[in-house]
Amino acid sequence: MMRLTETVKHLIIINVIFFIASQIPNLQNTLYTQLSLYYPENQNFRIWQYVTSIFMHGNLGHILFNMLALASFGSALEYMWGRNKFLIFYFATGIGAGLVYTAVHYFQFENIVSTLSAIGLNHSEILNIFKTGSYSSNILQGISQSDLQNGYNIFNTTAIGASGAIYGLLVAFGLKFPDAELGIMFIPIPIKAKILIPIIISLDLILGLFGQSIFGGYGTGIAHFAHIGGAITGYLLMLYFNKHQFKRWD
Repeated sequence: MMRLTETVKHLIIINVIFFIASQIPNLQNTLYTQLSLYYPENQNFRIWQYVTSIFMHGNLGHILFNMLALASFGSALEYMWGRNKFLIFYFATGIGAGLVYTAVHYFQFENIVSTLSAIGLNHSEILNIFKTGSYSSNILQGISQSDLQNGYNIFNTTAIGASGAIYGLLVAFGLKFPDAELGIMFIPIPIKAKILIPIIISLDLILGLFGQSIFGGYGTGIAHFAHIGGAITGYLLMLYFNKHQFKRWD
């Protein structure tokens, strides 16, 4: 495997520091509340969370898998592009993943809000339902309990992890090194990047529809949309880079 480049090494160190700090009992609740990505109407939402959530991880397996992918694919891209372009790409894809995650949540949440508005609730009453989880059983005549639960989950679930940025790196690596042979657990033979990476992205989307994901959860329920958001952002950036010749070397 290629030697770790300096920026990738520093990103891994920062992620590890954030993870260790978030496991300290006196800091855990504060850090996850302030730095994880909330739904914009939640009282805990802060605009900086689109960046800080990239450095937050839920458990040891989550951060290990993401950092392994960052080391494996990020170093090759930083060596080719240089530090500045790599950092632009990494944070743009991570933020793009968060924006897609929010956008999907927004359309789902607004549909639920519209249903509740149609049965006579005003906006503050609706938000109070999702803040507290309490509601009158009378409203179940106009909306299903599963929709209410979904709205509550959207409003209160946080998004964390570098997975969206990792998916951007996967796309970039696959486009720049399509014939690179990659190994994967449980498959005894290497597979070319141009075959394996589309399979990983497609499989993650399929698994995500059933509440699972490959590179750990970027939140709960629709983590796959954040992953796909990172992949799409990465692909669009690669088109831009190629068009404008924003390259260290060819």
